[in-house]
Amino acid sequence: MTDIMTPEDRSRLMATIKSRNTKPEVFVRHLLWHAGYRYGLKSRLPGHPDLYLRKYHTAIFVNGCFWHRHPGCKMATSPKSNVEFWTAKFTANTARDRRVHDELRNEHHVRVIVIWECTIRRAMRRTDTESASALLASLEDFLTNPDSTGDYLEL
Repeated sequence: MTDIMTPEDRSRLMATIKSRNTKPEVFVRHLLWHAGYRYGLKSRLPGHPDLYLRKYHTAIFVNGCFWHRHPGCKMATSPKSNVEFWTAKFTANTARDRRVHDELRNEHHVRVIVIWECTIRRAMRRTDTESASALLASLEDFLTNPDSTGDYLEL
C-alpha cells in the first residue's frame, strides 16, 4: 500500500510528534507529585530519563509502545511501507534503550523504571481508578524497598 501523503506532508506530520510533556508523562508526574515524591526533569544522565528521583537514585522512562517496541502490545504495530527503514529504526531504538539502561544501572548505580504507554493509558481512564492506584503502588514499592525489588522495573 502506498502512502496517501506527500513526503513533505508526512514530514510535517511526524515533526508534530512530541518527545517531552506527553500526556502519559504528565500523568506519571502528577501521580508521583501528589503522592509526595519529588523529581527532576532535565537530568544529565545517559538517555535523558523523563524523570529522575535523586533521593531514590531512580530514573523513570515513559516509553511509547510504538517507538520502543513494547513486546506483545497491540500498539507496537509495524508500518507496511518502507519496511526496511522501520525495521532498522526500531532495532536501533531497542538496542539504544538496552544500552542506556545497562549503563545507568552498572556505571551510574541508578535504578531504572520503564513505564509503557499502554499501562499509563489504562490508568488514565476515569473509569479505571484501580489501575492508577496499582501503578502508584508498584512505583512506591519499587522506590521504598530497594533491597527486595532489584534495580529494574518494567510496568
